[in-house]
Amino acid sequence: MTLLELTIACAILLVLATTAVPLARVAIMRRKEESLRVALRQLRDAIDRYKDYADQGKITSKAGTEGYPPDLQTLVTGVQLAGNGTGIPGVPGTPLQTKKIHFLSKVPVDPMTGNTDWGLRSVQDDPDSTAWGGQDVFDVYSKSLGTAMNGTKYADW
Repeated sequence: MTLLELTIACAILLVLATTAVPLARVAIMRRKEESLRVALRQLRDAIDRYKDYADQGKITSKAGTEGYPPDLQTLVTGVQLAGNGTGIPGVPGTPLQTKKIHFLSKVPVDPMTGNTDWGLRSVQDDPDSTAWGGQDVFDVYSKSLGTAMNGTKYADW
């Protein structure tokens, strides 16, 4: 009788284990996809805020960049605010006090590739181009070649 009970218990555990593994994989993929959405939202929000500051004249940008950042690291290192320098009133020759604005604390990691190497697009690039022209950063995308659970490519997000 005990051998039969042991065999039935093992069979039940085997059935439970075979259903738990795919569910765990799906949960892990959902978490990664949510992390990718959050990272893309952070990057795009930082790029948009940089563009808004450039359009308002609060920061200076290079000609030909349309007011977008030259790279993602610029969003982390910060940009000098334009027209913010003030010396000590009445004391000639005092250094100007300047302020920098940072748009990101760090470049987020792409959860699909595991590194901070994002695909970049500039205003001058084609919308579906995978080669970055190098002038500015208009948009970012994941370099992962994988397909999401909804059937779309991660690079298209």
